[in-house]
Amino acid sequence: MFENMTEDQAKKQILDMVADYCDTYHNQKGPFQEGDRIPYASRVYGHEEMCNLVDSALEFWLTAGRYTDEFEKKFAEYLGVKFCSLVNSGSSANLNAFMALTSPLLGERAIQRGDEVITVAAGFPTTVAPAIQFGAVPVFVDVTIPQYNIDVTKLEEAYSEKTKAVMVAHTLGNPFDLKAVKEFCDKHNLWLVEDNCDALGSKYTIDGEEKFTGTIGDIGTSSFYPPHHMTMGEGGAVYTNNPLLNKCIRSFRDWGRDCVCPSGCDNLCGHRFDKQYGELPLGYDHKYVYSHFGYNLKATDMQAAVGCAQIVKFPSFVERRRHNFDRLKAALAGTEDKLILPEPCENSRPSWFGFLITCKEGVDRNKVVQYVEDHGVQTRMLFAGNLIKHPCFDDMRKTGEGYRVVGELTNTDRIMNETFWVGVYPGMTDEMIDYMAKTIKEAIQ
Repeated sequence: MFENMTEDQAKKQILDMVADYCDTYHNQKGPFQEGDRIPYASRVYGHEEMCNLVDSALEFWLTAGRYTDEFEKKFAEYLGVKFCSLVNSGSSANLNAFMALTSPLLGERAIQRGDEVITVAAGFPTTVAPAIQFGAVPVFVDVTIPQYNIDVTKLEEAYSEKTKAVMVAHTLGNPFDLKAVKEFCDKHNLWLVEDNCDALGSKYTIDGEEKFTGTIGDIGTSSFYPPHHMTMGEGGAVYTNNPLLNKCIRSFRDWGRDCVCPSGCDNLCGHRFDKQYGELPLGYDHKYVYSHFGYNLKATDMQAAVGCAQIVKFPSFVERRRHNFDRLKAALAGTEDKLILPEPCENSRPSWFGFLITCKEGVDRNKVVQYVEDHGVQTRMLFAGNLIKHPCFDDMRKTGEGYRVVGELTNTDRIMNETFWVGVYPGMTDEMIDYMAKTIKEAIQ
């Protein structure tokens, strides 16, 4: 088949066929019909992603390579940050971000075992898990409704001499009150980690400047799991403007090594064999010197290849999410006697991940959800609801150790009992949005 072809010509023929295959056999659903299943999220892609994926496979580098370099550069440029590290998932991104803050390179500001990290229980477990796994103490405060974000009036009450950081997520695309949280962190010299996994593309105006969420704190994290704002299948990113934090992030991501040479490169600094580290002999190979107890959290180049195609389309994804959210909210006008509809945080422009709904007194959330699901609309809870009620906290609840709660988690428990959400992903059509609204209205009658 490839006789008398150069390698480049053969590759072009393969990729042309892949594009034709994708256009012929993928994304071929007909117009929406009532009763069709509407998922809360789905991949939105075309032949560009598939061609990049196959191109990377043909190269067969497999681990992080040229597509990884390209994605990290483009993603950092999009967000307006100096440093971006691609990892294998959003959960790994949170682990990587937290562990960077434990580095001895940070001196007195390094998080030690027993130190406290302020967060919320109404969210996803991997925002909190790294602190617990390390031996730090999460301090849980309540959230607000209808923003579903951290209640900033509780921050001072949550603070103690052991507090070292605030690590919290922007809930389903809605930014938390970054002005208040940033001022609190600055006042007490605390690290701020923005879990931006559900809010990529959201913006917040602070000090008169509109910035992307994830770039206002010390470290931001993203997820590229299929339901998220853009996808690589699996994948995530950690980003910062701080060179020292970037060094720590890279080290923990790459086995804990001290060397900063990218994979496949040797001796960029020119001092690979002439320095002394720890109690190693003078001149020990710097590529095998470890300054942290790290991990291998790198993504594959095939994942990055998909991301390079997705990032080009991503701004249009954000605009469609906003359109879908606004249309759904307008269609649900008049239901406020039975439902609490979501509100954006002040000074924000969300890139919505989903549409949160809280049932008021007299409306049974479970019956509403069952009706909506039975009529083809997929729903989700707000992740853990109240994380400390879950089996993973059983031992800590018994001993009363390992975490701390400030005040009552009243809204957190209400969310656990009365809240659900539906999707607004960019593949949804106006007809799908209108049908979801119709179904939700029927459900509350």
